[in-house]
Amino acid sequence: MKAAIYCRLSSEDRDKLSADDDSASIQNQKDMLIKHAISNRWEIVGIYSDDDYSGADRNRPEFNRLIQDAKSKKFDTVLCKSQSRFTREVELVEQYIHTLFPMLGIRFISLVDNADTEDRGNKKSRQINALVNEWFLEELSDSIKSVLTSRREQGLHIGSFAPYGYAKDLNAKGHLIIDDEAAAVVRRIFALYLAGKGKQVIARTLNDEGIPNPTEYKRLHGMVRNKNMKCSPLWSYFTITSILTN
Repeated sequence: MKAAIYCRLSSEDRDKLSADDDSASIQNQKDMLIKHAISNRWEIVGIYSDDDYSGADRNRPEFNRLIQDAKSKKFDTVLCKSQSRFTREVELVEQYIHTLFPMLGIRFISLVDNADTEDRGNKKSRQINALVNEWFLEELSDSIKSVLTSRREQGLHIGSFAPYGYAKDLNAKGHLIIDDEAAAVVRRIFALYLAGKGKQVIARTLNDEGIPNPTEYKRLHGMVRNKNMKCSPLWSYFTITSILTN
């Protein structure tokens, strides 16, 4: 039997789970699933792992690669730690676990909640689990909104990255400090605008001087996840407008 292993970890898992919980890391999920596959003498043909993605995110890169490989019939079993690792949406449970996989002759197994599409008797439990997982998402969404609203009211920054001109204070979560290098560019933009220069002229001036735009600045300073990300280093009318109106 050819097996594909799928793992997923999201930010809410890191916040919610204790350090010794099996799902507290992608590696622990992999170890558990690999051990199970080996004990059953299954051939592992692929390990698909999405780190820092919600179970409701339909644009998970490894999840989508898994689905494409399933359609290409590269394996006949999908192995997960739990059904919620695969998805927390009822619609996707029905679309893939209960429709596409059976149509392709692919068996879905999750260890913790004993989901197994080869056992017709537990289809109802899989559907109930799907409902519970989706309810969890709804409650989590409401909880997160409440927490973020409270943090905003306290004047704390809640974004993943600090706005251009600022940096995150490593000693105080949610507090921003001035990034002197970028702040000098921001001050200059405002000074040029107050001096009567148009936004297009300001952008052209910064480009002529070889000053990287905010996205390129973050990439050069290692502030983005993908350091190989390609983007235009040039300033534009819209970037200047964004800074002046933020």
